[in-house]
This record gives sequence, structure tokens and C-alpha cells, in this order.
Amino acid sequence: MSLRFYNTLTRQKEDFMPRDPGAVGMYVCGITAYDVCHVGHARSAVVFDVIYRYLKYRGYNVNFVKNFTDVDDKIIARAASQGLDIFQVSDRFIKKHNDDMDRLGVSRPTVTPKATENIKGMIRLISTLLEKGFAYSVEGDVYFSVESFPNYGRLSGRRLEDMEAGARVEIDERKRNPYDFALWKSSKEGEPWWDSPWGRGRPGWHIECSVMSQRYLGDTFDIHGGGEDLIFPHHENEIAQSEAATGKPFARYWIHNGFIKVDNEKMSKSLGNVCSIEEILEKYHPEVLRLFILQSHYRSYIDFTETSLQEARAGLERFYAVMKGIKDALSVDVDCSQIMPRNLSGLDHEIYEKIETLPERFVDSMDDDFNTARALGCLFDVVRLINGYFAELKSACSPESLFVLAAGRSTLKELGKVLGLLADDPDDYFIADRNREVLKRGLDVAAIESLIAERSEARTQKNWGRADEIRKSLAERGVILKDSPTETLWSVA
Repeated sequence: MSLRFYNTLTRQKEDFMPRDPGAVGMYVCGITAYDVCHVGHARSAVVFDVIYRYLKYRGYNVNFVKNFTDVDDKIIARAASQGLDIFQVSDRFIKKHNDDMDRLGVSRPTVTPKATENIKGMIRLISTLLEKGFAYSVEGDVYFSVESFPNYGRLSGRRLEDMEAGARVEIDERKRNPYDFALWKSSKEGEPWWDSPWGRGRPGWHIECSVMSQRYLGDTFDIHGGGEDLIFPHHENEIAQSEAATGKPFARYWIHNGFIKVDNEKMSKSLGNVCSIEEILEKYHPEVLRLFILQSHYRSYIDFTETSLQEARAGLERFYAVMKGIKDALSVDVDCSQIMPRNLSGLDHEIYEKIETLPERFVDSMDDDFNTARALGCLFDVVRLINGYFAELKSACSPESLFVLAAGRSTLKELGKVLGLLADDPDDYFIADRNREVLKRGLDVAAIESLIAERSEARTQKNWGRADEIRKSLAERGVILKDSPTETLWSVA
């Protein structure tokens, strides 16, 4: 099966055929750097990170470009309110964005250009549009004439004649059509500016991405991505200005991720339900948020709730519990280096063969419009397989069973890496998860460990009543004990 995914431009799934065999050029719209990133940014970042990882897993050389908008009305307003210049504001939030992405395990793109680093290119592109009659200048502002581009509305499915003036545009009597959009804005008092043939000013929002994508990927490239809220007007306008200037197709495939709702309501600052990435990661392991996002198909909307995060945490714990079980089993001093798959028999052979088929099923799932929900099912199949295998073994592992377990771990790590999961050592994961839950619930670690020590002494003295009393007391606070032959481990339920 070849890689197929939904192309917003054609409204159907298509076989992916990159312009240059073996290479992929991908551009994704990044943040406007005026505030901290929220869970909506996390979804887009994780979705396209997984697409990037998967394309590389399939052997493509990927040139991934993701921009930063560092000059914009919102940035200017934030800078003015704080008595700063725009670069102090944008640099601060770009750094914060990068910190959040690093914690989420989002791979850095190949190139991360800033809009203000590409002003000269924007001026050149605007000049070309004016020369070709697709744009016009009014009092230092330059507008793109949407009526001059016959295919305007093709991406969004909107017909220009059906659009209502004022729906999502600024009313300006100087425009020839209400949907004409700004390529260049003349400077106002106190705003940043650059010199141009039309006077001092700054670029419009849409022109930035056309110039940065062309600079690093060429006039025509493979994949353009972003959230579905960008389809109109941003991506529609990118297509119009880019194709009008070059006379060539712009992006060949368009991928858009769906919205996130919070408790079934649209996420909105006015509703006070915007959840920052930093706030979420104070309470949950970063891979919990990744797993929550990847459990749904990227084009569907997902509902962000505390319950859904708890469910994702439980799912992630299942993965790491199996990884820890395998790690502990493989820590025994048994040589399995001489075992070969052809020498396996019985249950060992059966489990090994099932593990060996999972990467192919994983690829089939991802080749079908990047179906991460189904791909995750393949990983959970490995978990169920190995848990059942452990139950059947019942005693010390043989060299053959250790070989099978090592294959299971390798498969989980390989497929997990494509999804950005299972990057931690399992022991480190459980310690970090426990400590995070302890902080969230305001528990006292020293007091817990003191009670566990007292319980161990009570068990040594065969004071089973006191030992049970301590276990029950801790359980009431959500602290679960697990006794091993050498120690008592604890976790927070």
C-alpha cells in the first residue's frame, strides 16, 4: 500500500507522489509570537511532528520549514502595552514556544525562519504582483485584487460572489473589493516600519508565508500544512498571491488538522478556557498530552477534558509498565545472544511471529491518511501480547523467551519513536509520574516514605495488623504499595 492522505485542495484522499522522488518539501504555518502556546498549538505541532517523523521513517529526505510571525498587530499591541519593542516581545515568546516544544518532544524543523528576516523578499514579491496587475497601491498600502485571480476560493470551496462583505475582512472604502487583502501596510505612529517603494510600512500577514516557503522550498513544493482555521483566508490568500506571481502551482498537497474543544466548548480567551502547554505539563507527563492528541484522527475535532487526560495517562502507563517488565526480565544474567528466530518453537515462536507482523500493520495504518489512532492500536496489541506472554511464562525466563521479549521491546521503541512516545527509561517515567502526582495532590513524600519504612518494620516483626493499617491509610490518600522480594514500591493512583 502506498502513502495516501486527504488533500484539502481536492477534497479527497490521494496517493502521495513527491515532486522529487525520495525528497519532500513541507511548510507548516507557525505561531504569531505574542503569547504563550496553548493546547491548540500543541495539537498542530504534534500532528505535523508525527507526519515529519513518519515521512523520515518511510525513507524520505524531508526539508521541513516552519515559520515564526514576529511582526503583527497583536505583537505590536502587546509591545505597546508593556513599553517594549516588538522584538523583545517576539523573542520572548519564540523562546517560550521552543521550550514548550522541546518538552513535548517535538522535533525541530529543518528551518525556522522569521518574517522580519525576509522583508526584502516580500517587497520583491509585492512588486511582481503590482507589475503583473494583480495588486494595486493606495496611499502607501498595497492590496491584492482577488477578482484578478480566477481561482480564488478553490481551497476553501468559497465562491467570491457568494461571500458577504465584512464576514472576516476589514471594511475599507479604498479597496476595490471588500475581500482584497493587504500585502503591505503603511506605518502608523509608533509602529515598526521598513522602507519600501510605497513608503515606510510593514508586510501583511499572508505575504510572509509565500515568501518564506518559496525561499526554502521553491515556487512549487509538496506539502503545506496548518490548522483548519487557516484555510480561509490565510491559505487561500497564500495560493492566490503565490500563483499569481509565479504562474506555477504553489503547494501540491494541503493538510489541515482539526480544532480542539475544551469540555465540548470552543476554546476561547473570552470563555476563560484556554489551557497553556505549560499548565498542562505541570500536571502531566508530556507524552500523556501527545498520546491524548494522537488517539484521534488529525482531521477530527477532539474534546479536551481532565477525564480524557487521565485516560491517556492510564494508557501511557500501560506502555511503560510493559517496558519496565521487559527491562526487569532482561536484567537477569542469561545469554540469549545465540538464539535465532528459526530456532524458536511453541509459544515463543507464536509470540515472536505476531510481534514481527506489527510494523507492517503500523505502516498500513499510517499510510492511510496518517491514522495515528489505528497505529496506536498496533502498539497496544504488542502490550497485550507481551502481558499474555508474561502470564504464560509463570517462571524464570529462558534464553528463548528473553529473545522474544527483547524483540517486543525493540518493536515498541521503534514504532513509539515515530509517534514521539516511549522516549523515557521506564523507571525514570514512573518516578517522574509519581512525583508529578504527589505535587498535584499536595502529598508529603517524606511522610509517605516514613510510613512505608514503619510498615516494613512491622512486617519484619510480624505485626500484620499495623502493616495493613498503614497500607489502608496510604491507599485512602491514593498511594498504592507494591511489595517485591527486596523492597516496597509505591505509586499514586
